[in-house]
Amino acid sequence: MGLNLSGIILSGGKSTRMGENKAFIEIEGVPIIHRIHSVFERLFDEIIIVTDQKEIFSGLNSKIYEDLIPNRGVLAGLYTGLFFSSFLFSFCVACDMPFLKEAVIKFLVENIEGYDAVVPKTKDGLQPLHAIYSKNCLEPVKKIIDEGRFRIIDLFSLVRVKIVEEQEFFSLDPMRESFINVNTPEELCLIKERKQSI
Repeated sequence: MGLNLSGIILSGGKSTRMGENKAFIEIEGVPIIHRIHSVFERLFDEIIIVTDQKEIFSGLNSKIYEDLIPNRGVLAGLYTGLFFSSFLFSFCVACDMPFLKEAVIKFLVENIEGYDAVVPKTKDGLQPLHAIYSKNCLEPVKKIIDEGRFRIIDLFSLVRVKIVEEQEFFSLDPMRESFINVNTPEELCLIKERKQSI
C-alpha cells in the first residue's frame, strides 16, 4: 500500500474471439480477474473496474463503473477510470492479463515524476494497457474520442509520456509475463501448456 495510485481494470471488451468473458477464465484454477485484483489489493488503496456488466463483478471489493462514453472501446474505459479515480495517477490494465508482477508495477510508479503517462515498451512494442496515466490525460483522451479515434497510442503525442524500455525492467520479469494477455482459446491453451512445462 501507500503508492497513492488507483488500480484500474478495463473489462469492457466483448470477448468475441474467446466466446466467454475473459476476466473469468481460470489460469491455474484462479479466474484472471481475481489474480489481477489480488495484486491490486496489495498495491493500491483504490481498485476501479470499468465494465458494461457491473453485476458479474459485484463480488469483488472494488468500485465499479460503466463507460461514461458508450461504445468507444478502450479509450472510453481509460477515460472513465481516470475520471472516477480518487488519485492523480492510476495504473491501468486490461482484464485478461493474468501474470502481473508487483515489482514491474512499482518500477513504473518510480518513473512518474514530471510525466502524464508512463508506458513500458517491450520487443513487441508499446504496452499501453499495462501503464500509468494521470488525470492530465482526461482532456486529451476526450479530444481523441471526439475526433473518432480509438487507439490509446494516439494520446501519446498530446501528453508528457515516459517510455520505459524493456532493458530497464527486464530483470524484474525476464519472461515478459506481465504483458501476456488472453484473446483466443488458442492463446489460452498455449499459456496453460507453458505454465505446465515450467
